[in-house]
Amino acid sequence: MSTYTTEIASDKILSDNPIHQRLLKAYYEAEPYIEGNVLEPGCGEGRGINLLAGKAESYTALDKIDEVIDALKLQFPTVNFSQMNFPPFKGLSDNTFDVVISFQVIEHIQDDKKFLEEIYRVLKPGGKAIITTPNIKMTLTRNPWHIREYTNAELKQLAGTIFQHVEMKGIAGNGTVMNYYEENKMSVAKFTRFDIFNLQYRLPASLLKIPYDILNRVNRKMLQNNNTSLVTDISHQDYFLNEESETNLDLFCIMTK
Repeated sequence: MSTYTTEIASDKILSDNPIHQRLLKAYYEAEPYIEGNVLEPGCGEGRGINLLAGKAESYTALDKIDEVIDALKLQFPTVNFSQMNFPPFKGLSDNTFDVVISFQVIEHIQDDKKFLEEIYRVLKPGGKAIITTPNIKMTLTRNPWHIREYTNAELKQLAGTIFQHVEMKGIAGNGTVMNYYEENKMSVAKFTRFDIFNLQYRLPASLLKIPYDILNRVNRKMLQNNNTSLVTDISHQDYFLNEESETNLDLFCIMTK
């Protein structure tokens, strides 16, 4: 597809592998929760659909990119795909879904509270929603594709204004993953040291997306060239679901209606 940026990590690009595997881990951790009617707002390239769809009575997936949805319809003919910009979830009825999963999506949503309210609306009573989002405490630089990022406390507080029960966990990495993280941190610092005026935080996001994507791609390729095995050998098994911690790479929030 032509839709890939570094914000849409691909399993087809070797330098993306550590990020792809990190995102894939969320689907493995969500697997025990999957039952009945499942909704995935923001399915992207369909990273975890093959893993989860067969465990659900019905699986509905939403994304805003038409060509992604068109390709997924051919790949997964039993899944209900819809192109949609949300919130709201247009055409989806109240109290319809047993489980809602949405991974690495809320940071892109302008009205994040409305997004969670819509998830609450379409969930059946007693239903569960699982969302992931980057832990801002572990972010290495501003991502202009993200409207905002959260701490554990911020996401828990927001979710708690809507859901009766909120449990915070996180996706963390083993020693191999954290070696990659530290190498990435040092590599990013080589670029950001030239930002003496802190422009990454002062300029509008629209001006930063293209240079961010170019530099991010260059950086990932550099990391692969410097240590190919570290980049290519990481699998989803090198990540794990951890208790709430400031050092988790991603927040993993479980909400019950």
